[in-house]
Order: sequence, then structure tokens, then C-alpha cells
Amino acid sequence: MTTTAPDITDITTIDWIARARRVGEALRPEVAAGDRSGDISLAAFDLLRESGLSAALVPADFGGGGVTHREMGAILRELGRHDPSTAVAFAMHTHLVAAQVWRHNHGIDAAPLFAKVVAGAILVSTGASDWVGSNGHAERVEGGYRVHARKAPASGCEAGTVLVTSVRWDDAPDGPQVLHCAIPFAADGVRIEKTWDTMGLRASGSHTVVLDDVFVPDAAVSLARPATVWPPLLNVVLGAAMPLVMAAYLGIADGAVGLATALAAGRTDAPTVQLAGEMATAHTTANDLVDAMFNGSQNLHFANTDQYASRTLSRKTAAADALVHTVRLAIETVGGLGYSRTCELEMRYRDVHGCLFHPLPRAKQTHFTGRVLLGQSPIG
Repeated sequence: MTTTAPDITDITTIDWIARARRVGEALRPEVAAGDRSGDISLAAFDLLRESGLSAALVPADFGGGGVTHREMGAILRELGRHDPSTAVAFAMHTHLVAAQVWRHNHGIDAAPLFAKVVAGAILVSTGASDWVGSNGHAERVEGGYRVHARKAPASGCEAGTVLVTSVRWDDAPDGPQVLHCAIPFAADGVRIEKTWDTMGLRASGSHTVVLDDVFVPDAAVSLARPATVWPPLLNVVLGAAMPLVMAAYLGIADGAVGLATALAAGRTDAPTVQLAGEMATAHTTANDLVDAMFNGSQNLHFANTDQYASRTLSRKTAAADALVHTVRLAIETVGGLGYSRTCELEMRYRDVHGCLFHPLPRAKQTHFTGRVLLGQSPIG
């Protein structure tokens, strides 16, 4: 872990996209090997720290890069063009930072976490598996809790320094609670089981983090809430996270479109031209939906409402459809070569499908959105 913050004092002169491009280009030669082996690139996260990208979203007043929500999305998009697995895993870190920026923008102290990120911490999220009810078991002890849980997937966990998670406390005095907390990976009882063996994003290191009788002090618990009631916190997380996550996948599609265009260059047969036009249309649709997500976020000043979360999730589902369609059409435009593992399009097609499984998958999203539209709680 880097203990000295990168020199980003003159942030007004930094071209963050060019910096992300240099990192991406440095990572690109090993991407295919990582896809074959399923091993995360720890060197990638070293580069993200050293380049200042891991702290780019932290406000400048706290020693970070001070980029906007949209600019952070553009950084992830650029990384996705080069290294899909790293981009998506890194999006898990950045969305946790984004949620803290939202808190800061709304007058809530986020300085302690900002300091950790500026010092080089990589945050790992377990939110996708936790959702509202969470899992695991917490037991109240003097000064805190003893917790047991298995958290999966936890993207980037092998490169992580702080696990941002939640654990269910069924024996709480007022009924089942969920404890939100931050746990150092160096804490006693924390270990990683290498369980991630998937169709795509194979090098994202999204393994299982096991918490085996881990002591969590009271000071590490940021929120205790009812386990069966929709928490406004998740409106914030969804609004902060989904634009960034989908920006990384948009970068994956960008790379596919660029490669397909280069491979089909000079072909004038009607089917290829037709498919290329359909690919461009799907790509434009995905781009416009992700852009609308960032417009709606108001640079992390959005209102904490169920309606905002619902709209964000609706756009996420539509963008995911357009992204998967884009990369499929890229393969069709190229033809049989695109189906071969010797062609990068095959990897990108597998990788882009990961966007379907981030909160919320289609069926859960439409149920969520329908309930909100009809004036109900998002869950029930």
C-alpha cells in the first residue's frame, strides 16, 4: 500500500483521461493472459494508486484530485477500453468514494475515509450481495461486535485494504438489524477464498471474503438499521454507483466497437454495412443512457429519494441491454473471426454480460420501479 500520496497538487493542469489512457495502455499487454488464468492484476492497482486515479474523486480540499462524478466516469470508461476486468473492479472502489462525496456535499463528515483513500487505501464493496437484509451473524460484545460472514462477490478483494460491508444482527433488542461497517483486510479473522471462476471479467478478483469471528469495534460501525425496511442509504449508493459502474462497461463496448470498425474497414457488402449501422445505433443508445445517469446525479448533489433511485435503476437496465446488444453486433459485423478466442471481441462479449448482474438485475429492477411508481416502498 502506498503511504505517500501522489503529487496531485496542481490538479487544474492534470489531464485525467490521458493519465487513465497511459495506465490502460500499460495494462493492455497482460489482459489476455489474465482472462485465461483468472488472476487479478495487483500491478494494476499499484498503478492506479501511483497515478493518483484511486484518489481522483476525493475533493481537492482533502488532498484528492477533485474530479467530478462525470469525470470519474470518463476515467473508468477509458480504463474499460483497455482492461475490462480492472475497470469494473476499480469501479467498486470509486463508487464507495462517490457515496462519501455525496455525504460530504450534504454536510456529513467524510474526512476520515477521504484520508484513507488519499493515503492509498483501496476500498472493496460487498453491497451487491448484502442488499437490504444483508447476511452473516453479529454478536454483541464489550466495545463492539463479533461477526461471522461470507461475502461474495467482492471485486478487487485481493488488492483491497478496507472492506466496506454489512452484517446482520438478528439478536438486536428492537428486532433484526443490519450493521454497516468498515473492516481492514489486515484484521484478525479476515481471509479470502478464491471462488471466482466465471464466464467473463475473470481477472476482476471477485472472490469470497470470509469473516471468521472478526471483532468490529463500535467506532467502525457507521450505521445500524432495521433489516426489513428499505434504507434511504441505498438510494445514495445506487445514485452514486450505477453511473460509474455502467461507465466502465461502456468502455468495454467502446473497445469492441473500435475493434469491429477496424476489422470491417473497407467492406462494402450490404449485410456488413447494415450490421455496422445497427451496432452504432445500439452504442449511441448506451452512451446516451449513461450520460443521462450522470446528468441526473448533479455531480453527487442529487436528492435522496426512492424516485431518483428508481429512475437510475431503470436507466441502468436499459443501458445494460444496449451494451450487450452493441458487443453482440460488433461480433456479427466482423463475422466468424469475432467468435474466435484469438479475437478480443470474444472476451469483451463475455465481459460485458457482467453489467446484467449489478444491482438491480432486470426482474428485480422492474419490481422495484413498479412499487415506487405506485407509491409503495421499494421492497415488500
